[in-house]
This record gives sequence, structure tokens and C-alpha cells, in this order.
Amino acid sequence: KTDVKIKNNLFVATSNTKKNYLPFGKPNFTQEEIDAVTRVMQSGWIGMGNEVALFEKELAEFLNVPHVVCVDSCTSALFLSLKAQGITEGDEVIVPSLTFCSSANAAIYCGATPVFCDIDENTLCTTAKLVLKKINQKTKAIVLVHYGGYPIEIEEIKKVLPPHIKIIEDAAHAFGSKFNNGKLVGTSGNLTCFSFYANKNISTGEGGAIALFDAKLADKIRSLRQHGISVNSWQRYTHPKDKIYSEVEELGYKMNYIDLHACIGRVQLKRFSAMQEIRQAIADKYIKALDEAGIKYQSLLANSNHSKHLFVIQLPLEELKITRDDFIFSLREKNIGASVHYMPLHLMEYYKKENKQEKLPVCEKVFEKIITLPISASMTLEDADYVIKEFFALIDS
Repeated sequence: KTDVKIKNNLFVATSNTKKNYLPFGKPNFTQEEIDAVTRVMQSGWIGMGNEVALFEKELAEFLNVPHVVCVDSCTSALFLSLKAQGITEGDEVIVPSLTFCSSANAAIYCGATPVFCDIDENTLCTTAKLVLKKINQKTKAIVLVHYGGYPIEIEEIKKVLPPHIKIIEDAAHAFGSKFNNGKLVGTSGNLTCFSFYANKNISTGEGGAIALFDAKLADKIRSLRQHGISVNSWQRYTHPKDKIYSEVEELGYKMNYIDLHACIGRVQLKRFSAMQEIRQAIADKYIKALDEAGIKYQSLLANSNHSKHLFVIQLPLEELKITRDDFIFSLREKNIGASVHYMPLHLMEYYKKENKQEKLPVCEKVFEKIITLPISASMTLEDADYVIKEFFALIDS
């Protein structure tokens, strides 16, 4: 078992890293999260209720946006964002290929076709120029991915888009990331989707949220997330004289968030700054070592505007005697949970069948050499030192 101590309100592993697997991303929970879950379980109401409403309010205040709607995953957030804005069969949705499959699947769930675009080699995100190449008369939306936590400058892309094309921001990695103007990702005016999955900067196990500025659209998504019903169970439970039954007003889905998750999120949001300080400290350690060796990492990782959700580097394969995959397997043998984020979607068999297109040279080039090093608020500086030591032992071997 891993020995644990409390330091600065964090659970910190103190055992020898060599004897315990270090995941690439691990949530950081304290007794406060455990107490919140206990409180909600003892309340007798664990479904979507007051905790969800409070979490949405607190998220909106944190992000400085008028509306936040919580759902059961970021995948659902992306789907409902497209669906609520009328994306349907026959439409095309531009998606960068270097992303998790949710970014594309959300379009397919609407009956639309994802059209994959390339990325910039330094940011690992798409650009206005690359998006523009993919626009045609069928293009109705674009999913812009803040990959790894890199805050894309949305306005640069918005300037070249025809006004009818909807922008949905996939900010699953970017909670807490900031644009150049100092404002948080989520404040651009586009529908912006966040994730609270197990390894995210704020974790509730599962869950997602949509930040938006349009009140009518927010109400529509609230209805769509729960079967198209305008009055939810919590409202009926707390106002027994107002409604005794609910009516379906449109075809919706079962994608609502629940109090059992929201109460964890409320604690995590309060602790967010402290957890980000740890991520920053881990990143600073990595960056110092990588800079000295001249090894490339994603742009802005050294900048506080980057959320540090992923720490992605590009291996100097031309200098190594082993492949990227063997490099990762060797790190895993040392209990270091290195990984790859991600195989480009246009190279996957399913999407190749659905979307025959030209090559995306930058995606294909970086895929061969990217690896993700562990980073989380549950890591120690000693963990980072161990990763650096074993990483460079392989580089030098």
C-alpha cells in the first residue's frame, strides 16, 4: 500500500515511486470531498438537485459567464452543444485530428460528418489557415480543441469563418487556461465544453459542463439533458404543490448531472488554485530539465496561461536507438505511466471508412514522436525527479 500524509490540505504519496505505479493523471481528493459525498448520501437525494444548481452557479462565477449547464460527460456537452444549435444530417463539422474521439463522435451522433483538419507542430492545436482549407458549403460548425490545456486564440479563427458557422470549444483539457487577454477559456461567447473526468484538473469521477452566454440556448440544453422535460425531478420534489407530473416538450436525452458528483466538484473548485500550483511546480521541474537537453514540448507549457492538464513532449527519435512505443514501455517498466495523446482520428479504421480524405502531414509527423509524461496534483516533486531521472537514462542509453 502507498503511505499517505496530509500536506497543505492534499493527500500526498510518500512511498518510494519505484515500488508504486505513477499514473499520467490522478485525482487529488481530501477528507473534505469524502465528507461532502457522505453529506449528500445522508440527505436522501443523490440525483440532480440543489448541489448541481449550486455547482453550476459557482462555476459560472469562477469563469465569469452568465450560464453553466452541467451534464454527465464532456462528450454529452459536445453533442448537446451541436444539437441545440441545429447541427443535423448532411452537415459537416470540422475537427482537428489530434484529439480524443468524443470531439468527432459528437458530430456523428447528430448525423453530421466530421471533417478532420491538421494542426500546428508547436501548439498541437489547429489554426485559422488550416480550418479555412476545410470549409465548404456543407460546413456548419467547427469543434476547436484546446489540446492539453493550450488556450487557442479563438478570435483569430473567428475572423476567417463565415458568420453562419458555429464554434464549439472542446475545453476538456483547459479548465483554468487563459487567453492572451487574461480571460479564462469559456469566456469567448462560444459554447465551451469542460470535462470533470477522473484525470482532469477538476475531477468528479465523471461529468461535464457547458459555459455559454445565451439564456434561451441554456434553457434548451437543460431540457435536452433530461428527456426534453422542462421541470425536473428536484423541482417537483421541492415544490410538491406546483407539479405532480412532467411533460415531454421535445425529444431529449438522459445526460443529466447528479448531486453525488456535483458536491465533489464544489470542493474541487474551492481547492483548484492549490492543485494548480502543484501542477505548475511539476511542469517547472520538467521544463528546466528538457530545456537543458533541448527537447521540445508543447508551446505555452512554461506559461501560467496553460492549464497543464497534459505534459506532452516530442521525442528526438533521430537520436534514439529505440522507437517511441518501446520508450514508453520502458518507462512503464519503471512504474512511470507515460502515454500517448492521441492517435490521430483520421488514421483510425472507423473514421477512415466514414471520411476518406488527404493526408494530414503534421498530425502524422508528431504522432510518431509525442509522449505524455505524468502530471497531476497528486504527484510530489520527488515523483517528478524520478520521472526526469528515468527519462534521461533512456535518452542517454
